[in-house]
Amino acid sequence: MDSQNFEVVIGLETHVELSTKTKMFCGCKLSFGAEPNTFTCPVCLGLPGSLPVVNEKAVFYAIKIALALNCKINNYTIFHRKNYFYPDMPKNYQISQYDFPIGSDGYLDVDMGSYTRRVGIVRVHMEEDTGKLIHTGSSGRISESQASIVDFNRAGTPLIEIVTKPDIRSALEAKEYLISLRNLLLYLDVSDCSMEQGSLRCDANISVRRVGESSLGVKTEIKNLNSFRFLQRGLEYESERQINLLKSGKKIVQQTRHYDHLTDTTKALRAKEEAHDYRYFPDPDLVPIYVEEELIEKIRKEICELPSQKAKRYAEEYKLPQYDCKFITSDKKMADFFEECMKISLDKNGSFVINPKSVSNWLMGDFSFYLNKENINIAECKVTPQNLCGLIKLINDGKISQKIAKDIFEEMFYKGLSPDEVMKNKNIEQISDESFLEQIIDKVVVENPKPVEEYRNGKEKAIGFLIGKVMAETKGKANPKVVSELLTRKLQNIN
Repeated sequence: MDSQNFEVVIGLETHVELSTKTKMFCGCKLSFGAEPNTFTCPVCLGLPGSLPVVNEKAVFYAIKIALALNCKINNYTIFHRKNYFYPDMPKNYQISQYDFPIGSDGYLDVDMGSYTRRVGIVRVHMEEDTGKLIHTGSSGRISESQASIVDFNRAGTPLIEIVTKPDIRSALEAKEYLISLRNLLLYLDVSDCSMEQGSLRCDANISVRRVGESSLGVKTEIKNLNSFRFLQRGLEYESERQINLLKSGKKIVQQTRHYDHLTDTTKALRAKEEAHDYRYFPDPDLVPIYVEEELIEKIRKEICELPSQKAKRYAEEYKLPQYDCKFITSDKKMADFFEECMKISLDKNGSFVINPKSVSNWLMGDFSFYLNKENINIAECKVTPQNLCGLIKLINDGKISQKIAKDIFEEMFYKGLSPDEVMKNKNIEQISDESFLEQIIDKVVVENPKPVEEYRNGKEKAIGFLIGKVMAETKGKANPKVVSELLTRKLQNIN
């Protein structure tokens, strides 16, 4: 039976560490990278007699996230104790939410280019993060370590879990969902979403079924995926593994698995726990939370324009293609940079002196190239909106060519100079002197009789080759607009 006869069904559980100043239930500061076990107290260590107190800011952030994900906010919510034995949780239980989450029944629309996948959100709930286990050994994996040590600094960090419905139908859709979710969270400014530091990580539930079936297959869970690539590659392997098992007549066992990026495979860790295995019960030390409608509306008004909304506005207001809109709005800092450029380019009549598409092209092209090369974001870049607009204006005014502009931009990027300063330092001046350019054009015409003849026979594109030759002769300094006009006139007057 061919793999095309099977359908992949995926649901994701995403954990997001919140950017509050203190932990979820105590006053310990958040302290990524600090000396191990230096930011702990009786509460986050679960010592007898200690009492937790809810972090108000974390509750506000949770409501903001749930609203942005189109969830219903539950006016009554409580915390539960989720009991299990993990060495990185000193209390041997985790304070979480069970049947009364802060938000439920939402969705996130994921732009897949040719279609939109609506991913249902089952719940958004609050909990505390665990500590961090460090496994000794060369690989850092528990299966190959001789001992493990624990750092409790992270224990108690405010955590939001976002659980989807099984609406995702491919590994690529899962990856795009997580990218979209991360962008949304960054817009909300509730988390730094650093996957490298563990602020954003994902568990993936995956099953397969024959096309046309409505019931779900036996699922497996891939734990702690902390990169977009690992999520996609892990799901691709696991879907293929499950399909091959079914095709060979074998059964799929429900279990928790680990993705090994070194072998690009998933490996079994343990049998999958059910909800009853955790023995949830209401935390007796924490009172219920009543969320008033006035607070919900206040937080709703604080939500900024989100990526999908901004992309739609860019298409209407700036007439940008869909790809450009998605690219720019996927990074809030880049969107802010773009909009600052647009403000600068407005004239007194409200018209754009600089075409929005020109700014978009630079952001998607050279700008992104150097940002990726240096592994920095646009907020850390030395190029200002004012200077980028100045560079584009020089091109539009015919003072520099596109090639020269690229050389100038590199200097702007690394030294933070204005385009005028770069031109002065490098003695860059575009050649517009017609008498000088006519001499170069005469030389090019004589040396390239074939494209000249092609142009005169109606092949207008041949002039591009000749313009290129003139630009090469002048080392890119000739004014391309002047060259085009002079060359056209020259070719039309040849007998």
